[in-house]
Amino acid sequence: MLAAVRTFAKSFVARILLGILIVSFAIFGIGDVFRQARSDVVVKAGSREVTTADFKREFDGYKQQTEQRVGQPIPVEMAVEKGLDRQVLEGLAGRESFAELMHRMGVRISDEQLVNQIQKIPAFFDKMTGKFDQKLYAGALAERQLTPTLFENYMRDDMAQQQMMAAMASGLRTPRAYAALGAAYVMESRDATIFMVDPRMVPPPAQPTDAQLQAFMKENSAQLMRPEFRQLTIVRFSSKALEPAMKVDPAEVQKRYDFAKDSMSKPETRTVVQIPAKDAASAARVAQALNSGTDIAPAAKMIGVEPVLYADKPKSAIVDPKVADIAFSLPAGAVSQPIQGELGYAVIKVLKITPGKTVSFAEAKPQIEAQIRTDEAGQRVYDQSQVYEDAHTAGSNLTEAAAKAGAPVATTPPVTAQGQLPDGKPSNLPAEILKTAFDLPAGGESDIEEAGKGEYYAVRVDKIIPPALPPLAEVKPQLARVYMLRELTTAMQAKADALSARIQKGESVSAVAASAGTQDVTVAGVSRFKAQQFAKLGRDFLIKMFGAKTGDVFTAQASQFGILVARLDGVHSARPDDIAPLVEQQRQQLTQDLFEQVGNSAEAYARDKIKARTNLDRARMAIGVDPKEIEGKQTNTPAAGNKAP
Repeated sequence: MLAAVRTFAKSFVARILLGILIVSFAIFGIGDVFRQARSDVVVKAGSREVTTADFKREFDGYKQQTEQRVGQPIPVEMAVEKGLDRQVLEGLAGRESFAELMHRMGVRISDEQLVNQIQKIPAFFDKMTGKFDQKLYAGALAERQLTPTLFENYMRDDMAQQQMMAAMASGLRTPRAYAALGAAYVMESRDATIFMVDPRMVPPPAQPTDAQLQAFMKENSAQLMRPEFRQLTIVRFSSKALEPAMKVDPAEVQKRYDFAKDSMSKPETRTVVQIPAKDAASAARVAQALNSGTDIAPAAKMIGVEPVLYADKPKSAIVDPKVADIAFSLPAGAVSQPIQGELGYAVIKVLKITPGKTVSFAEAKPQIEAQIRTDEAGQRVYDQSQVYEDAHTAGSNLTEAAAKAGAPVATTPPVTAQGQLPDGKPSNLPAEILKTAFDLPAGGESDIEEAGKGEYYAVRVDKIIPPALPPLAEVKPQLARVYMLRELTTAMQAKADALSARIQKGESVSAVAASAGTQDVTVAGVSRFKAQQFAKLGRDFLIKMFGAKTGDVFTAQASQFGILVARLDGVHSARPDDIAPLVEQQRQQLTQDLFEQVGNSAEAYARDKIKARTNLDRARMAIGVDPKEIEGKQTNTPAAGNKAP
């Protein structure tokens, strides 16, 4: 792969190309030539560049990983609004800057190292020979939209980075004392005395008035605000809906069967092993060995060749026609005599025979009829859409044009941009229709849009219902329950605060708990290491407990519906015997954390040193997003990079 590049560099073609470049430099200047040639760059870090195609591939891969992690597809627009494009762009800028810095420092991978590493990757091994296969290598890369040159550049960078990081890590280890401190921290245990204030200890709240609920609605308007709804009229041109009504001409069915019956039938296939030989004597030795029970691999090795496997292949797949004729004439398990084919001598063994199958007219008829209906329906839909488009262009509105085309029209109930009805149920409207509808003004009508698979549509926005709070009467029962729950929680918190104040003044926890009609409980040995075992006490309690000092009294939300009143009774340092098993584990974790921070710092230093530049607008256009449309919509986005290239 690398030798081919060197060979080309020495050829007359390369010299001609070099001459053209020299002339271009003389006429336009070096800067102009490269600026014109590299107008698709989204990251430039010294001599390294990331093109729009590179960015799209990286973005698509990262988005796919994110989708797998969250378990649902993510539209590109949503990914951009959440800052995924910036994250990928900034990551590429850091990666390319670090690679450029290592190159300038002289950390480089030789051709021999690269080839040796690539030829160790199992994905590029031929399963039959167990050796690296150049064709398999190129094919596997093509499936991932990579060229050998691009992949080899990635490999060089990765290997160089690994060597650099390995050198850095060899002397990087957190001191044992730090690990011991970490272990002592997580093993420290605490004791507390607690009791819970529950709803039975406070008077039930009164039913709220309408005025109180109205005020409550205003306080929580962000959560209660209903989204914008739109009522739509849609005309749909659906080949699938028309298919059942399409008539099928029997003569057309017969005609299609006669034309396609050979391709519909399945030919006989065989699994055959071919052992090539340089002469008749070598072929005879192989045939004799196979007939004597010798396995295929040892028999081939005996004359210094590799067997060729045709697994479940038709006769046409065997390259040598003479070999193919004999291979498809022998029974399963048979070994041929030496064959003098058009490409040399060979011996074959038939391992398996799978009989062919001819598809009869009766078997093929349902499939052909279904295809004819699909074709006819597709043509009918196309004709309808043309009639509609002509009428709409001439001035007919959506309903009038649909009537002339004979296409069905439907009016939807109010629906949100996400496809939800007012009752929260899904409308099942396709996302394409919703997107088109919510890009139109009130009364606006779209052109005919394609939805794929023989489906077309046009949509009109009949009515826009702006975002608004729901009427009180509609949500009053649910709102009253939430309001009363809030009042009950407020009353319990006030009760808990009053009881904790008495403890702070000197009363015992037991006496205060008894006055409230409950009993106190001692919780002992709570450590950060074993915090999960005490999860039933609630996260709020554990956070406040580990932030308190001995003798502190505090309240916390319980995991159940109630408020905990607690006093921290004691803090106990971890015993050396408990710390020892954790020290090495903590040390490894701290070292890993430190190593990651060093790596991040190295990338940040490299980016600052190289002065990498990014072009966010160009990156967004590469993934099909208009930069102007997304402006101001992003949330949770990291800081932008340096000035665009």
